[in-house]
Amino acid sequence: MRFTTSLKRNGDFHRVYRKGTSAVRPCLVVYARRAGGQSNRLGLTVTAKVGKAHTRNLVRRRLREIYRLHEDGMRPGYDLVVVARTRAAAAPYGRLEAEFLSASKELGAAL
Repeated sequence: MRFTTSLKRNGDFHRVYRKGTSAVRPCLVVYARRAGGQSNRLGLTVTAKVGKAHTRNLVRRRLREIYRLHEDGMRPGYDLVVVARTRAAAAPYGRLEAEFLSASKELGAAL
């Protein structure tokens, strides 16, 4: 990911949850907060409810790849947090991609 860094600190995640806006889809929830700057920050959350470690890692890799492929279509200066819901484990890649893109556009983070 060329223009994106990772959200790592718990406080950064909570700031996006509290002060950002959200878009809910059946497989995921996307939170976005305008942060300014020239790059985006991305945080992924996949809880144990989604499945065992290999399932959670699969969902995380898919979400990271979806963002990477569409990074050029994202507006700069946003903090994004993607929370995978339990349905994300069984969802095909195309559905995750469509839900992420529609949620990002709804929040104004995507062009």
